Amino acid sequence: MDQALVPGGPTALTPDPFSYPRYTIKRRFWSLFDRRFRVFGPDGRLLMSVKRPVFKLRQEFNVWADEAETQPLLQIKSRQIVAINFAYDITDARTGEWLGAVQKRGLKSIFRDTFELMDQQGTVIGKAAEIGSALLRRIFPILTSKHDIWIGEQVVTQIRQKFRFFNKEFNVDLSMGVGKIDPRFSLAVALLALMAEARREERN
Repeated sequence: MDQALVPGGPTALTPDPFSYPRYTIKRRFWSLFDRRFRVFGPDGRLLMSVKRPVFKLRQEFNVWADEAETQPLLQIKSRQIVAINFAYDITDARTGEWLGAVQKRGLKSIFRDTFELMDQQGTVIGKAAEIGSALLRRIFPILTSKHDIWIGEQVVTQIRQKFRFFNKEFNVDLSMGVGKIDPRFSLAVALLALMAEARREERN
């Protein structure tokens, strides 16, 4: 496995925002006017913030440590201008370290969002996908969603939506992937999956 996909990253006196086994991601139920995703740690402290970009030819955005967007943590940038299967490179904005690539499987995602995880050589080493009643959720978006991230045949991250009336809340569990996948990469994949879900809801 490419070493960029396993844990690394900078050390500091304060806890690194990617050092926790579990996170909570929140967004507004309908995100047309508030496209921001907020990532919280186990203690409820805001650790990351990202605003889903409006459509443009090349998708590029940062994950920030604060809502004022003064401290970039991750950069996510699409390789293509126009494509069915967009591929995104994920980089640590603090160090410039390349963490991995994610490619959305456009046709497969019509009924179930599916992403392939790739190493630096372009080899597919895992996937992220909706599980459960994905088709029903396309008809009834109020139903809660579930996603898993795999490396090989092993689940390394679980994303589970918790029902809320006015917000969408997702519990992200990275504990089973310790030593198997970089948490920075896992959280970036989780955010891309939830952004795809939000974009689909707006189209319906």
